[in-house]
Amino acid sequence: MFTVSVRTDIKRVAKALDDLARKQLPFATAQAINATAQIVKLAEQENMRKVLDAPTPFTVNSIAVKRATKSDLVALVYVKPVAASYLLPYETGGLNKLNSQALLKPISAKVNQYGNLPRNLVKRLSAKPNVFVGKVQTKAGVVDGVWQRTKQTRGKRAGLKLMIKFEDAHEATQRLDFRGVGQRVVASTFRGELDKAIAKAMAAAR
Repeated sequence: MFTVSVRTDIKRVAKALDDLARKQLPFATAQAINATAQIVKLAEQENMRKVLDAPTPFTVNSIAVKRATKSDLVALVYVKPVAASYLLPYETGGLNKLNSQALLKPISAKVNQYGNLPRNLVKRLSAKPNVFVGKVQTKAGVVDGVWQRTKQTRGKRAGLKLMIKFEDAHEATQRLDFRGVGQRVVASTFRGELDKAIAKAMAAAR
C-alpha cells in the first residue's frame, strides 16, 4: 500500500476562496478525490492489460475503490486480496505464485481465450484411459506432465503426446508499477477535478 497526499493542492485552493466557497470545500474535495480515484482505477486496469499477457476479467476487475466522504477525505484504490496474492510478484519481484504444486504449461491441451487451462482439466484428462500423469524420459531430458498415448496411424507410429507440462515457479519479469501509475494520474488530474467539483458545489449552493 502507498499514500498520495493532495493536502498541498487543497490548501492552495482554500486560500483563494471566499467564505461561501470555503464552506463547500470539504464536499467538493471528497468529490474530486473520488473522481480521481476512479481515473486511477481505470488507468491501473489499462496498465494491467498492457503489462500482463491476456489477464482475465477476474484479474482486471480486482482493482477496487473505497470512496472518500467529506468527513473522511481519503479514498483507497486497491487490489482485492485473492488477486493481490498472485499479482504481488509482478509489482515487487520474486517467483510467480502457483495455483497448484506446479505451474501448468499447456502444450497440446486446449486453452480458453485468455490462454489459461480450464478448471480441473488435469483431473478430467487423467481420468481418460489413454492419458496418464507422470515423468517421461525424452531427448530433452525428463519431462513431468500430462501425457496422451496416441494410436498408430498411416505413416505415423503410436507414441506419447505431451498435453500439459509441469514446471516450477519462475521469476516474474513484468512490472505493473501500481504505485507509479497511481502517482502520475493523481498529479495530472486531481487539481482539475477539484476545480470542477468546487464550481459544481458553488452552483448548487447559490
